[in-house]
Amino acid sequence: MTPTAAMANRRPTNSAPEGDDTRPAPMPMRNYEVAALRADGSLFIGQDNAPALPLFEAAFAAFARGTLIQTVQGDVAIEDLQPGDMINTSSGEPAELVWIGSSNFIPADAGRRMPLIRIMSDSFGEGRPSSFLTVGPAARVLHTPHHLRAEAGGTRLLTPVREFIDGVNVIEVVPPTPVRLFHICLSRHAVIKAGGLEMETFHPGAQATRAVTQNLRDRFLSMFPQIGHATDFGPLAHPRAPEAAPEGDLH
Repeated sequence: MTPTAAMANRRPTNSAPEGDDTRPAPMPMRNYEVAALRADGSLFIGQDNAPALPLFEAAFAAFARGTLIQTVQGDVAIEDLQPGDMINTSSGEPAELVWIGSSNFIPADAGRRMPLIRIMSDSFGEGRPSSFLTVGPAARVLHTPHHLRAEAGGTRLLTPVREFIDGVNVIEVVPPTPVRLFHICLSRHAVIKAGGLEMETFHPGAQATRAVTQNLRDRFLSMFPQIGHATDFGPLAHPRAPEAAPEGDLH
């Protein structure tokens, strides 16, 4: 065999073994549904297949189907809310619902476990909530954890509900079937009553959109027809408690 033929038959030393696929895994995607008021007041309703990343999922994973939201017309199940509805807020002044998003989540998915949280009645005080309430991993409640009360100095903090899991009053639940979760934006960030419990409306937070690429940031903001820039979400209604997990992480 000539040297040229020998080289042609020799496997290059830097080639990947047969069957070794080194291509990056595709980005996980999820179907999201949105109903919103555009800046001009017109109604937008649509679906979007977008990345299943914490920044995106946090905007859709706060309240389970059937959660009663206090509006000026009385309690309304979250799935029945419509853009333009007026929602009571803790400030005493109603605010307009401008965006509602939802998606199906599988809490028991072996590939990406995402447990829900069940809050028993009166867990945060009488009537808070009025009956058991099931929320998603992005839900925050206006309640300062005991270990932060001295530092907060009487200030009420928005705290992830998962920080209060104790196995008795606040517990993890992992339904085996898909669960529809929702979140809402009002004309301003606010605290509303969900099942009698004071909980926040959606706000990505000051840092969440800075931790991703410009393309992902633009993709995320495109899901909010009423928003032109991240600053359009406005200021937080109350300060947030520091999280044990990174900002926006749903695990």
